[in-house]
Amino acid sequence: MIRSEILREIAPIIRDHLVVCNIGLPSQELHMIDDQPTNFYMLGTMGLSSSIGLGLALAQDKTVISIDGDGSVLTNLGTLPTIANNVADNYILLIIDNGSYGSTGDQPTYAGKKTKLENVAEACGCENVITVQDKDLGPVLQKAIDDRKMTVIVCKCDSGNIKLPVITMDPVVIRHRFMQAVQA
Repeated sequence: MIRSEILREIAPIIRDHLVVCNIGLPSQELHMIDDQPTNFYMLGTMGLSSSIGLGLALAQDKTVISIDGDGSVLTNLGTLPTIANNVADNYILLIIDNGSYGSTGDQPTYAGKKTKLENVAEACGCENVITVQDKDLGPVLQKAIDDRKMTVIVCKCDSGNIKLPVITMDPVVIRHRFMQAVQA
């Protein structure tokens, strides 16, 4: 499976939760598959989905799911010790690990080579780290939501992108409708 297929599969699971989605193609894919006011689409801040999601989870009680990529997490490795040391049991970090920088042309990441993000997360002190294959993600994600225990899920999948348009919604509108969904 590629990332867009994973997002299509988990869309019904995440629909009723606050979702902070990684920049570029992941946000565009989620927007195309299941646009919701509860989705915050990152349009220009690579590596910050996990940090923004954690901050949101710490600030309120609703379940927050950050959808990030291996390339983005690698650009902000400081997020993993921050997550480990600021436990929010309403927070799930879903790292879609396709071993590539998908939004910039599928150049390989170190996660596609020797670096195992699940080991990095554990070394940083994250206590509930799960590695899963793409086809098995749905039940694992649902269980993490139901358990209400901070979880880092590393989902291994194939690299690849679909052709789709950019998000034409103004970033101010994205922020405004997301903030309304948070407050609802």
